[in-house]
Amino acid sequence: MPTPAAPWAARAVGRTMARMELGALVAAVDDRSPRGIAATVSRLARNGELRPGDRLPTVRATAAALGVSPATVGSAWRALAAVGMVGARGRAGTFLLPGPTGWLPPRYRDMARGAAAALDLSTGTPDPALLPTLGPALARVGARTPAAVTGTYLSAPLVPELEAALRASWPFPPDRLTVVDGAVDAIERTLGQVARFGDRVAVEDPGFPPLFDLLDQLGLERVPVPLDRQGMRPDGLAAALEAGASTVVLQPRAHNPTGVSLTPTRARDLAAVIRRHDRRAAAAAEAAGTGRRPREVHVIEDDHSGEIASSRDVTLGAHLPRQVVHVRSYSKSHGPDLRIAAVGGPGPVLDAVVARRMLGPGWTSRLLQHVLADLLVDGAAVDAVAHARRVYYARQRTLCEALARHGLAVPPGDGINLWLPVADEATAMIRLEAAGVRVARGTPFVASAAEPGPGHVRVTVASLADGVEEVARRLALAAAA
Repeated sequence: MPTPAAPWAARAVGRTMARMELGALVAAVDDRSPRGIAATVSRLARNGELRPGDRLPTVRATAAALGVSPATVGSAWRALAAVGMVGARGRAGTFLLPGPTGWLPPRYRDMARGAAAALDLSTGTPDPALLPTLGPALARVGARTPAAVTGTYLSAPLVPELEAALRASWPFPPDRLTVVDGAVDAIERTLGQVARFGDRVAVEDPGFPPLFDLLDQLGLERVPVPLDRQGMRPDGLAAALEAGASTVVLQPRAHNPTGVSLTPTRARDLAAVIRRHDRRAAAAAEAAGTGRRPREVHVIEDDHSGEIASSRDVTLGAHLPRQVVHVRSYSKSHGPDLRIAAVGGPGPVLDAVVARRMLGPGWTSRLLQHVLADLLVDGAAVDAVAHARRVYYARQRTLCEALARHGLAVPPGDGINLWLPVADEATAMIRLEAAGVRVARGTPFVASAAEPGPGHVRVTVASLADGVEEVARRLALAAAA
């Protein structure tokens, strides 16, 4: 985290930024009315060219550069202040304020940024119409449990009915199982046990932006590993481990954003890379005579799409059961507001996760656990999830076929997201915004610091039930050079 600048330095930076932004502001204004000037500032803020804390040029400087009266610019600034976008600090000037999503971490905030659109394909969330109905499950659980259970502070954090359902479907036999409040919560808590401040973590490139924010928050350094159509590449993982990565975080299926899923062969190859690395590290330690056994590499698998994924439930845990923590989220299959993700893996890691959690939230609501356990065995709910899985599979392929008819060949993936290549990301975003379509920018998903190539956007197909041909046409036009 950068050291806060002294007050005089902040003022100097503010003056420099004001001069720099004036030219950009003038170039961007095409309507010199108060409304047009205010709209330009708003657009620059949404696009990230202006950021919270940036100082706007003075009213007089802006008026002179635009060739309008100071009253015109003053009206624009007052309009922005009225909606909470800017704030005046006396002689210090007028500054851009954090938006209503200022509480979001940086890459989350980038994903939330953008104008409202007639068709929002940016969210990464499931189609609400395809989620199982909660009413019957709530009624059944409520009848069995008429009041919130008391005396549970030291009870097991995982209810037996849910544990039985999880064990029956887990992709490898875990020592321990527990549930936490969502997949990112599971990853954060597991990283807290297997990684130390300053450690390096191998991540997929592209990957999940909130994971990158999380690693930054924890003081962990990410080491990007490229993907192909079978998942994380073994040669890239080997290079990351040689570079010092001691933990690997990967998505075994329905990768966000690419839709790629691990094949059984690729999982076996990745496990072999880790096993060879651990053997070499142990041999080197023994040869050095340190008497200390080096840490084994741990793998955290984020199966965020869970039961809506069509691919096989492939895991490195089948090959490295003592080193793999598998996370399965039920947000996309049963509803994000259930806030339940299951975590299974080696006893020492999971016991430490549960023990630390007992000093915080303690446990995930047992009422919600009973609801999920009911949904996992209820025939109607099981059918609803199976139906959703088939619908998402079909929507992916329908959109890809329509894109191909418009000259854009994109292989369909698994899950609810499509990784769409574009000639220029900024141009594609502007074209889609003008067409009333909102997607997620590709840049926040990129883990490496290398210069970006042509670019991508992420398209969520979850709710794309109608008008696919027209959407494909707009996406293809936006992607073109």
